[in-house]
Formats: sequence, C-alpha cells, structure tokens
Amino acid sequence: MSKKRALVVDDEKLIVKGIRFSLEQDDMQVDCAYDGEEALEYARNNNYDIILLDVMLPKLIGFEVCQQIREFSNVPIIMLTAKGDDMDKILGLEYGADDYITKPFNILEVKARIKAIMRRIEPKKAASDAAKIIESGDLKLDCDGKRAYILDREIGLTAKEFEVLELLMLNPNKVYSRESLLKLVWGADYPGDVRTVDVHIRRLREKIESNPSEPKYVHTKWGIGYYFLNV
Repeated sequence: MSKKRALVVDDEKLIVKGIRFSLEQDDMQVDCAYDGEEALEYARNNNYDIILLDVMLPKLIGFEVCQQIREFSNVPIIMLTAKGDDMDKILGLEYGADDYITKPFNILEVKARIKAIMRRIEPKKAASDAAKIIESGDLKLDCDGKRAYILDREIGLTAKEFEVLELLMLNPNKVYSRESLLKLVWGADYPGDVRTVDVHIRRLREKIESNPSEPKYVHTKWGIGYYFLNV
C-alpha cells in the first residue's frame, strides 16, 4: 500500500517541522510550504491525501489558497487558525475547507482529525456495493469514484459536500436534522456546530441546482432539517 501524502503549509518553520516529524512517524510522506504561492504550486503539481493550511500566510492568505485549490482539486483541507473567532471558522468552510483547528493545538488532535477525515473519505464498500451509481434527473453520483455529474459534466464537490449529498440521495425523502447530518458526516467528536451543515448545504445547492433559491434536489423542511427529492 502506498504511503499517504500530506502538504503542510505554515510560515512558522518550527510548527511545520513539528507536524512533519509527527506525521512521518505515522509513515506519511510530507511536503512543506511556507507561503501561499508555494502552497498552490505544490498543490497543482502533486496529489495529496490531506492539506494542513494556515490562515495567516505571506503572499496569499490561507483562505485564498483554499479557494484556488478548490478550482482544481477536492483534496481534504484542514485550516489552521490562530484565532478562536467563529468568523474565521465559517470563512474557512465557505472557501471549501473540510475542517479547522485552532492554534495552539495538540499534535495528537491534529493526527486524530486527519485520521477521521481519511476514514470518512475511504470508499464505504457496503454503500458502494449497494449503489455504485445513483441517478436523479440530471444529477448522477459515482459512489466508487466519489464524483458527481450534472448532464454528464463533472462538478467539483469537496469531500464533505459529496458525503452529504451521497447520504441524502441514498435515503430520498428522509428528513435529516442538522444535528444528525453533523454527527453522521463530520463525526460525533466534531467540535463545530450546525452552522457547518448550513454552509455546506448552501455550497452544495450552488453547485447542483440550476436555481439554488428554488432547489429541485436538496430541500429544506423548515424547523426540522434537509432532505433529497427524487425527480
């Protein structure tokens, strides 16, 4: 089995050195970048299983790097922020991050978050055996390949967006509360709140709905949660 590969991006070299050493102890291959432009170049030229991305970077800030990476890759991204401000966390999710960790952090927490994301994005064999391809209207989901298509054109979904959509499509008309979606997709130990779900649903609608304000696929059951309507 090939090694998992990570990109660590932070302008504080001691932090990078510490994360790199710890991940290499877990038999991961680790590349390092120290500013936003260098991070983008690494991300464009290599395939990573995870990217740890600091918010405050020289040349391009982390949010800009995350946004640009999302134009060509769905690699899971964990934002590292020195601020405990909720707005930084929400912005990270808005720009396509999958998770966030507030500095100062414990390296064991970082590794636990990475492992949790790895587990979630690994193909779920039981689900994919039951339904390798799910179709509804113009929308098609390839469960094995973790790809989504509208009119046979691939749309770029983040790992979390795909998981939310896959769960809803596999259970059409079932209403999931925001709390249930947070627990099922992000895990019971995820420290964020239900706003995370709202952000991802909105981003998902912007990508799969022709008119996000009047959705055809992902509907809101007011006061309860979200559900998928087969068309």
